[in-house]
Amino acid sequence: MKGWQMLGDTLHRKSVAAVNMIELNLRGIVAGWVLVAGLMCGIRIAFPATPLAQGAAGIMAAFLPYLAVVGLPLCSLALGLKLFPRGALFDQPAIRLAQLGRWRRVDCVTARDMNHYGLFGVMASLLIGLLINIPVRTAEFLTAMPALGGHAPHWFTGIYAMMLADCVIISSLYLFAFAMALRKHPLFPRFLLLVWGLDLVAQIGIAHGTAMLGPMPDGVREAIADLLGGNLKKVLISAAIWLPYLLLSERVNLTFRHRLPA
Repeated sequence: MKGWQMLGDTLHRKSVAAVNMIELNLRGIVAGWVLVAGLMCGIRIAFPATPLAQGAAGIMAAFLPYLAVVGLPLCSLALGLKLFPRGALFDQPAIRLAQLGRWRRVDCVTARDMNHYGLFGVMASLLIGLLINIPVRTAEFLTAMPALGGHAPHWFTGIYAMMLADCVIISSLYLFAFAMALRKHPLFPRFLLLVWGLDLVAQIGIAHGTAMLGPMPDGVREAIADLLGGNLKKVLISAAIWLPYLLLSERVNLTFRHRLPA
């Protein structure tokens, strides 16, 4: 029993250190990601699916999608951090969607003084997972989609546009959810649930859109199907793991809903 307690204390200290490191070094993390992502995008542009169109317009058309891939999610993060200042007090929603269990309300000052308040423990894993999800989604897009180039086939242009929109929009939403979690906004759990739902709808929509693009190489169709199927599984697994935790965890309920078990 004592060994388990020591292990729990050690993991808790590591989670505290990890969350503090993220908060204190967020700008450095963003700068490092921009450097790595920029290098990855540069390599991808160097090997386009078809030769790049000549002239400034062609070069700009090749670079703009990758500026969106790297820049727009970071704009979403910056917007979230600006909308939800550090230490701000946010109003609790009037309608509770999380009805499982019996709870009693506590005021925000009491909640902040309690040991279970904060983003530590298991909650730190969710926070880190949201952050890691961005390079994973970006790497998947860059691996699966060559640079567009000029005079690309109709089916490739359609797939590229759908996969680009999916990568940019879903990554932006996950980073906005990360900002909400980092600032302990009460709407974070339901917003994350919304993002999971939109992610699932996006994968299914891309699958239907791909089927409407007409004939394409069998290898391409199979690769897209495998990628979309993998994304669906990851979202479903994430939701299955984290949704019960978001509903029933004492730390989540205290931190985001200001309530304790009755």
